[in-house]
Amino acid sequence: MVGTESALVADVVVPACAAVGIAFALWQWFVVSKAKASPNVNVEDVGAHGEEEEGAGDGHDAVVRCAEIQSAISVGANSFLFTEYKYLAAFTATFAVVIFLLLGSVHLFSTGSQPCQHTTIGRTRTCKPALANAAFTAAAFLLGAATSAVSVHLAMRIATYANARTTLEARRGIAAAFAMAFRSGAAAGFLMASLVLLVLYLTVKAFSGVYYGDDGDREGLYGSVVGYGLGASSSAMFGRVAGGIYTKAVVVGGELVGKVERDVPEDDPRNPAVIAGMVGDNVGGIAGVGSDLLGSYAESTCAAMFAASISSSSGGDFPAPAAVARYPLLIGAAGLVVCLVTTLLATADVFCSFKAETVRSVARALTVLMTVAALAVSFVALPANFTVYDFGQVKQVKSWHMFFCVAIGLWAGLAIGISTDYFTSNTYSPVQDVADSCRTGAATNVIFGLALGYKSVMAPVLAVAVSLYVGFRLASIYGVAVAALGMLSTVATRLAIVAYGPISDNAAGIAKMAGMSRRIRQRTAAGNTNAAIGKGFTAGSAALVSLALLGAFVSRAGVTTGASVVNPKVSVGLLVGAALPYWLSAMTIKSGDIAALKVVEEVRRQFNTIPGLMEGSASAEPDYARCVRVATGASIREMVWPGALMLLAPLVAGTFFGVTTLAGLLVGAMVSGVQISISGSNSGGAWVNARNYIEAVESEHARSLGPKGSDLHKAAVIGDNIGDPLKDTSGPSINILIKLMAVESLVFAPFFAAHGGLVFK
Repeated sequence: MVGTESALVADVVVPACAAVGIAFALWQWFVVSKAKASPNVNVEDVGAHGEEEEGAGDGHDAVVRCAEIQSAISVGANSFLFTEYKYLAAFTATFAVVIFLLLGSVHLFSTGSQPCQHTTIGRTRTCKPALANAAFTAAAFLLGAATSAVSVHLAMRIATYANARTTLEARRGIAAAFAMAFRSGAAAGFLMASLVLLVLYLTVKAFSGVYYGDDGDREGLYGSVVGYGLGASSSAMFGRVAGGIYTKAVVVGGELVGKVERDVPEDDPRNPAVIAGMVGDNVGGIAGVGSDLLGSYAESTCAAMFAASISSSSGGDFPAPAAVARYPLLIGAAGLVVCLVTTLLATADVFCSFKAETVRSVARALTVLMTVAALAVSFVALPANFTVYDFGQVKQVKSWHMFFCVAIGLWAGLAIGISTDYFTSNTYSPVQDVADSCRTGAATNVIFGLALGYKSVMAPVLAVAVSLYVGFRLASIYGVAVAALGMLSTVATRLAIVAYGPISDNAAGIAKMAGMSRRIRQRTAAGNTNAAIGKGFTAGSAALVSLALLGAFVSRAGVTTGASVVNPKVSVGLLVGAALPYWLSAMTIKSGDIAALKVVEEVRRQFNTIPGLMEGSASAEPDYARCVRVATGASIREMVWPGALMLLAPLVAGTFFGVTTLAGLLVGAMVSGVQISISGSNSGGAWVNARNYIEAVESEHARSLGPKGSDLHKAAVIGDNIGDPLKDTSGPSINILIKLMAVESLVFAPFFAAHGGLVFK
């Protein structure tokens, strides 16, 4: 099945799978909603454990308190998103105009279709006028940003609806708590992934009616669709940067006053920042990570389709047909089906006796099933032989080559997850060694954590390097893009696991605030390791996606000659690009500290001015909402300069120094950024889980390290606070930096090629 027939099948399969994914998300939501937040459940663990249950009463009061806390978290999360999206709407409207003006200026006075010549392929064909391309690119940009924002908002609503229900289900047992949290995560994950795939497919179909009206300008079509990836990545910038600053501010600000100054326990309802901290779990873990992965998913799909489009006229015996351009969409559709099957197995009652191994088993099963699906799609949807563009040459490709490209990216993603789990989970020796290092103080704890982060970089980098090499050798740029898509093809379940973390963390915090037993809190405490795995996966996928986008940019901008590392234009770009992640890290960490100071001032004010708050008086209620507003306003303001750096760096480099220097800039930023992001995220994850390991005292070794409040525990808390800005703010922001710069460069490549190089021609 090749050519037109395969493209027609894609027109049926892709929207159908996306619709099934949305329906599955709604069904999971229906199952979650059946768990009512009412006291008419088994209350064996509520009000039955002595002093731990003080304030829980007969169980009814605890349930009412859970509902109140859930409402406060939901209001806080919606308040953050509403404020963020006001700024996002203004930004996207303005930047869409910039896209239209700059791309429209490529042929400023063109009024109709015109002959155009690709700078490296050397073909002449009829193209749409520059103003038409600019308009469609701007429209795709707006669609990408809107889709990401809407899907993330819906996912946040699901998560904040499910957190208290997870707490209440924990009274039935750990399996019930896991099923509730994972089903809720699945509803959020499938809704996000399905919406992005469906809107991207509809964008391609809508644009096809215009671009295929004359001579079939496939390159113009997919060049415009790349704007969709830029829009999704721009939305992720707000979610990741503002969300990371917010998360760091409320955690550090709340702990500095609550734990250090006032000696208030974690998640104590007297602390005004405790609700803001739970909002931060959702803002960072769902809005941030979710938008990041969605951006990568959209960008890798767009990069693969664009690479196929320039291959369709590159010559050779078997030029790539339309089926090759639709193949990335089919891989995404197959991924949704595989994720659906895996999720059904994971949440089936017969399998659902949760241990820490459960989520790891889901990831492994997902990889095996997706490998089989990729094999089937590759042989059914692709021609046996075709050619792809290879930097001025053509490369002969077979359908089984593309299967290996998908598979290598898929298994590289699993390897990154396993590596991150090993270095950040307190089940294994690296984190336990970090906990042991606290015996000699905070300094050794910091040293061990930094060493762990640096050491943990090698395995993910090797996984990305192997994927890059295999993808490029088999199918050039197209193969690299498909490998990146392979890593992200199971994004629906990846998002489900990511959302599962904040839901579980919120559930544990709600149990503590409602006065429930420690047993219930332990049944819901599983979020931190999964959050670390999610951060490692986003860093690895960001590296591979940025490499795919870089290859597409180089081909679109015509950077094929003179791009040697000894060329001063390239060297300048490499050096400056390598410095950008360090600069961004400094900006985001400092921004987080400034925002944290605002939270500290507010928490101190409430402790000092609300009578009876410290004493726990029933009439003294913290103003949780005000703390959320303070943190939200500070985080949005403080993201302005980091965001400006991400957006302006490629525009300045391409306009004033040309495409060759810009290519060097992108490579330099990617190479240094991946190292900093992975090491920072893993160091931060190790520090927080070392503290958790000490506090949990679930093993003889952990009990030997000392109780809460000991010098050893204080050293672990210091390490945790140092790690927060690395894992929640600077590390995730770097992922956005390297992807956003690459996709922005690809979108503006025609402008840079036509008008760039004002300083270095």
